[in-house]
Amino acid sequence: MWTTMESPAGTMRVVASRDAITDFEFWDGDNASGSPRSSTAVAAARAAGRPVGQRTDDDPLLREAVRQMTAYFARDLKEFDLPVRPEGTPFQQRVWEQLRRIGYGETASYGEIARRMGMTNAASRAVGLANGRNPIAIVIPCHRVLGAQGKLVGYAGGLERKQMLLELEQDALF
Repeated sequence: MWTTMESPAGTMRVVASRDAITDFEFWDGDNASGSPRSSTAVAAARAAGRPVGQRTDDDPLLREAVRQMTAYFARDLKEFDLPVRPEGTPFQQRVWEQLRRIGYGETASYGEIARRMGMTNAASRAVGLANGRNPIAIVIPCHRVLGAQGKLVGYAGGLERKQMLLELEQDALF
């Protein structure tokens, strides 16, 4: 099941199973298919031309996800409290867990994430690839990860959106 919402960053689509969010993406209608950020299940369904469940705007979990995302963009929510179940490899899951530990208004580099996972900077590229496959945008805050020396690099939603999200969080802190 899924629904869409309008946000300052554009249209977003949230997909859920019965009890967890599996995908939250920037969505431009049909041309969103094949997004590298989409969960494996969503991507497989899209590749086969199948819909990702039915659109529903009255599911309690989807309504709560939209409510929380709306509050985030209004600067009234700094930490999401949603059940999530992103699909990915064990390594990707470990990276995404580290992303959830980056606080609102904070950033970390790919190398820092690798070190937090007990790896060397050489694993930064693998961390970056896993970061780019995050299917649950903003809730799992991949936008808070920067390149070396704080450089704004890589974001599946586009660098303009990444900059906007970082600025939104910084502005809310002051």
